[in-house]
Amino acid sequence: MIIRHASNNGVSAPLSRWQLTVLAAGTFVVGVVGFIVPGMLTEIAADLHVSLGQAGQLTTAFALAYAIGSPIIATTTRRLDRRTVAVAGMTVFLAGMLLQAIGGTFALVVAGRIVSALGAAAFQATAFAVAGILTAPERRARSLALIAAGSSMATLLGVPLGLVLGGWWGWRSVMAIIAGTAILIAILLVFVLPVMTLPAASLRETLTTFTDRRILLLLSTSALVLIPVYVVISYIGVLTALSTRNGNAVVVASLVFGAGFVAGNRVVGTLTDKAGARPVLTTGLTASALAALLLTFVQHHFVLMLMVLLIIGFAGALLFVPQQHRLVSAAGTHISVVMSINGSMSYIGTALGAIAGGAIITTADATWLAPSAAVFAALVLAFTQLTAPERHRANG
Repeated sequence: MIIRHASNNGVSAPLSRWQLTVLAAGTFVVGVVGFIVPGMLTEIAADLHVSLGQAGQLTTAFALAYAIGSPIIATTTRRLDRRTVAVAGMTVFLAGMLLQAIGGTFALVVAGRIVSALGAAAFQATAFAVAGILTAPERRARSLALIAAGSSMATLLGVPLGLVLGGWWGWRSVMAIIAGTAILIAILLVFVLPVMTLPAASLRETLTTFTDRRILLLLSTSALVLIPVYVVISYIGVLTALSTRNGNAVVVASLVFGAGFVAGNRVVGTLTDKAGARPVLTTGLTASALAALLLTFVQHHFVLMLMVLLIIGFAGALLFVPQQHRLVSAAGTHISVVMSINGSMSYIGTALGAIAGGAIITTADATWLAPSAAVFAALVLAFTQLTAPERHRANG
């Protein structure tokens, strides 16, 4: 695959660790926005004079805008320099954050969420695509994991940051701080990323991506693998209430889950490069199923619940990077579009997990979340094994 940029030989050099770190900082900033609102929900609702349920739709607006906008942005910008797309995405993101910081009505804040989601989609898909291409295959997963570390830190710190910073300075100040950080990252991107274009498939060729059975199955897996984790994590406050009435329990539980996720992210790249993407993904799904099953029996004991949440976080980190690695290997010249769709699938999987968990609580009660997550994980594991393109290729 030929990659063009402003160099003497026309081929881009591999990204340095510093360049990857800047991209990781970007994924942290755009990722934390998806997690920070729940920690400030009460204050946002009071300030905008809406119900908690309405305020909660700010998260839905971000997720839907990201999921819908990501593949459209990737298709329309497929011939542009990747540095330009990354910088523009971060700039649009910060504009959306500023609109949230100053928006005087709920409608304006929702508009800000949508704008920031579109910017996040443009940046994040570009970051993973660039890292996937400008890394040797034997080190690709480690590069993807380094960038994904930003997202894992957002998982760890999002809710606590919302609770602490929102309590100190108010939710609008938090949005302004995120916007200020985005400005700094946009400036760094200008100086650290190479001018680079990926091979641009035509729009007609891009649309054929959706007829490639192998890629469609992999993208379906990207959505499904996150459902078991988010059945549990989306309702972590409800789960902690089964074992304790301490108001800080949800923060502690979120931090423990996030710590497990960060720990898993530190090893998933090396594991995937050495053992292969599919074996690591299988391990993550198996561990998720067993941990959710164990949670069924310990959910009324807070300390034991925390230990299992640590395992669920670790196992969850073994799902994202291997899936990205599989898609990078399969995407060919469609990598930008495929990676953007993969980002959409991740948000869809998150939403499906939350919807499933909500349905379980409504029709039964919170004690059924853990066993249901175990069943979902087992079903997704079976789907992944039966549809794996690697297995079919090996058999062929």
